[in-house]
Amino acid sequence: MPYADIGQDIRLFYTDDGTGDGPPLLLVHGWGADSHQWSWHIDALAAKHRVIAVDLRGHGYSSVPDEGNTPRQMADDLAALMDGLAIPEVIAIGHSMGGQVVSILAVEHPDKVRKLVAVDPGYGMSADLARGFPETIAALRGPHAHAAAVQLDQWCTNSATPAVIRRWHQRRLYGMAPHVLVQAFEAMFTLPGAVGVRPASDDYMARRECPVLSIWSDPERAAWESGLCKHPASKVVCWEGSSHRLHEERPGEFLVVLRRWLRAS
Repeated sequence: MPYADIGQDIRLFYTDDGTGDGPPLLLVHGWGADSHQWSWHIDALAAKHRVIAVDLRGHGYSSVPDEGNTPRQMADDLAALMDGLAIPEVIAIGHSMGGQVVSILAVEHPDKVRKLVAVDPGYGMSADLARGFPETIAALRGPHAHAAAVQLDQWCTNSATPAVIRRWHQRRLYGMAPHVLVQAFEAMFTLPGAVGVRPASDDYMARRECPVLSIWSDPERAAWESGLCKHPASKVVCWEGSSHRLHEERPGEFLVVLRRWLRAS
């Protein structure tokens, strides 16, 4: 399993599977997770694509720096990883925070992203929902940060979520460095320049020029994003009743939707 040294004493863990004539698929996990999140999908995707699955800084087997654990820096890390692998462009697929990270990659490095897939992404939050974020951040800064992270993770599941998926994510959260959890959460939603909450999300996501497939569990946020996608090949899908971890709960359906869109776009 390879590692990539990308500068600034940062080493990223990634896997590289499959082959294909088109741009590789770059799989990017969410907050408090790691690239194992894509274990449900890699083998099927690698049958026809080169698939790069990476642990973001601060997560999984990658370096855990004291500072800079933010979506913008993570996007720059991905650009550096691509340069190191001599990959000119990718189809970037991100879940949750990963959806924000790959969107930043598409905006700030537009030549590197051919197409983008955002799976229940970490942007488009309403102001009402964001009012609770300062309390969440305070809990993540407190002495029981991991318990606070696991409590927050309950929002990511519902009665349809298999117990093994719930347990999988809880174990990874307990293995996270608390300072990474709070730095990444703040940078997504509350710090200056954060793009996770509307109207900042509107302005920033509208800057993506590539085709975008968005898959949501929330019909309100799905309807919101449908008005932002510029490219005619963009598509918004809503799986109402699914949880935030919809691609893990329904991997076969996710792969069908993804493959169809990749062929059509």
